[in-house]
Amino acid sequence: MGHKDYLFQKRLALRFPMDSFRFDFRGNHESGGKRTQGGFAKDVEDLVTVVSYLRNIYGYEIDVVVGHSRGSVVGMYWLCTSEEGQRAHAMINVSGRYRMHRIYDIAETYKEQWAAKGYYERTVTVARQAVVERIYPQDLEEFSQWNTAIVWDKFPNQIDVLTMHGLVDKTVPTYDAVIYSRALGARTPGTHSLHLIEEADHNFTNRQDEVVDCILEWWDALNQGRLKTGILMTGVRGKL
Repeated sequence: MGHKDYLFQKRLALRFPMDSFRFDFRGNHESGGKRTQGGFAKDVEDLVTVVSYLRNIYGYEIDVVVGHSRGSVVGMYWLCTSEEGQRAHAMINVSGRYRMHRIYDIAETYKEQWAAKGYYERTVTVARQAVVERIYPQDLEEFSQWNTAIVWDKFPNQIDVLTMHGLVDKTVPTYDAVIYSRALGARTPGTHSLHLIEEADHNFTNRQDEVVDCILEWWDALNQGRLKTGILMTGVRGKL
């Protein structure tokens, strides 16, 4: 569980050279409603509602989608399935999951409580507040069946994508970033840039400014017409 101001999102908004809007999916932090582990369809509905609000009230068109983890999965699905998504120009995918069935890697943790109570209960901290969440077996089944493969055939060809992932991510395997590279790297004129960060975990703990710096560097390259599909900053000799 997360919220709109955790990790790098607010820092990026303060430095990104255009208006931005952050929001919480239903049942998270300041948004009402009920959150479920497998409720990606509801998250997409939330994004559709937000886009409609921004368009109808403020006249905004969506140019860039930025997502972390679950937000990346939802954002890419929306780009694949919406009319507005066909007009966007950029996607920033941070720690996005592709192999949804790998959620079962953690199922062993849940089995004892599932057998005893029918659900697994955990307490997580969201915006410095304790939140109790219940996870049912059907939640993982629904989660595992979400269609991320849609990006192979439906992702808009014109959108430039940056995929970032930490090399010590224990929540979403780093190889999922490679799969997204393979899925999105053959499109034209859109490009795909992959950037892996050494010793970074799923949330890029203590590396938030580095994430923002990387995004802004990629954005500058995009606007200067310097992007090519492949590893971000290919040919640049960085610090060792």
